[in-house]
Amino acid sequence: MLDVVVVGAGPNGLTAAVELARRGFSVALFEARDTVGGGARTEELTLPGFRHDPCSAAHPLGINSPAFRALPLERYGLEWLHSELAMAHPFPDGSAAVLSRSVAETAASFGPRDAGAYRRLVEPFLPKWDVLARDFMSLPLTALPRDPVTLARFGLVGLPPSTWLTRRFRDEKAKTLFAGLVAHVMAPLGGLATGAVGLVFALAGHARGWPVARGGSQAISDALAAYLKDLGGALHTDYEVKRLDDLPPARAYVFDTSPTALARIAGLGRFYERYRYGAGVYKIDYALDGPVPWTAEEARRATTVQVGADSAEIGAALRAASREGRPPEKPFMITVQPGVVDPTRAPAGKHVFWAYAHVPNGWTGDLTDTMERQLERFAPGFRDRVLARAVAGPAELAARNANYVGGDIGTGAASGLQLLLRPRLSLHPYSTPHPAVFICSSATPPGPGVHGMSGHNAAKAVWRKLRQQP
Repeated sequence: MLDVVVVGAGPNGLTAAVELARRGFSVALFEARDTVGGGARTEELTLPGFRHDPCSAAHPLGINSPAFRALPLERYGLEWLHSELAMAHPFPDGSAAVLSRSVAETAASFGPRDAGAYRRLVEPFLPKWDVLARDFMSLPLTALPRDPVTLARFGLVGLPPSTWLTRRFRDEKAKTLFAGLVAHVMAPLGGLATGAVGLVFALAGHARGWPVARGGSQAISDALAAYLKDLGGALHTDYEVKRLDDLPPARAYVFDTSPTALARIAGLGRFYERYRYGAGVYKIDYALDGPVPWTAEEARRATTVQVGADSAEIGAALRAASREGRPPEKPFMITVQPGVVDPTRAPAGKHVFWAYAHVPNGWTGDLTDTMERQLERFAPGFRDRVLARAVAGPAELAARNANYVGGDIGTGAASGLQLLLRPRLSLHPYSTPHPAVFICSSATPPGPGVHGMSGHNAAKAVWRKLRQQP
């Protein structure tokens, strides 16, 4: 009998399997797709030689992840690549705000009226970032806080809505960039703890940047899978699990799946019936015959570029998708241009470009023209650079990855109490009513992102349980 079976080879499932194998447990991992990766894959979606990331592409949480930083992933081929600017947010007038490794450079991009306010916001936390990140990403109760005072101060700043936090800014540039940071988790700007979301992304950028992985996000998953094999773990792909009886006998089962899929497979009935899924995503991957012609020079020097004219426009786009059940008229977009630092992603002189906007969960319309008109506001002539595009709405994203229910790439709404208490109100979020079944997906704390911490935290819960058994 195996000690542990893991279902789902996304970053969290792979990390859980690695953590358990490192501690001497026998582990087998089963993945329905023919390759590992989940939300961290790389594929030729458009033309030969153009390597796209179907989901995640830039990794501020990955490079800052306490779990990843404790693993020898570089030995297995993972290389982080940094652009000159971590992130840029251009404006229609050709100017831009930036997120740089330098707090001073970032603050200066907001203008003199807000530079001081921004520095006062981030500088108290930045020297303690590594401890804060570990405490923040290990909650709840998987470890005692190493610095409870700093964590409490962070909570006082971050628990209110981001709209409260940004009142300290007087001009639009800082408010807009920060609104864009919050929108990375598809949360309405006025929601609980959205201030913390924006602040985490800002601090992560200052601490270690917003890199891409050389060759694509698949490099993260491949490194984890290679390390797992070296630790003696078994990995089975192209193996769909429909019920627990499809799996070999084990002392524990860990699922990197949506809560509803887990309930179906493990026979948990209506245990997760109140779990809510959030807005969907409409994503376009482009093959371009040259770099994106951004009007703002700063946007040409960053791998990640946020697209939204101001905080009101971003807020309206989020409300439309999350609360009003309609696509936004002027979508907020997160875009990534890996070719700024990684020439391996496309043929010489060509580029891949990644862009997504928020739409209602399960939406079936076509947002391509709307997104491209929005891009043209900030990069005139963009459409002239397009060689090919691969479009994926909510249905296509869900077909590629079963965890993306209705196109929700966060595996659950990141709003209200569910932002903090996932997937249920419980002191043991990784456990289930079945004593041998656990969940480790992005539906558990600390939530969405390629950081492996949900898998790391779930693995702790599993090995504690196994060590209690005779």
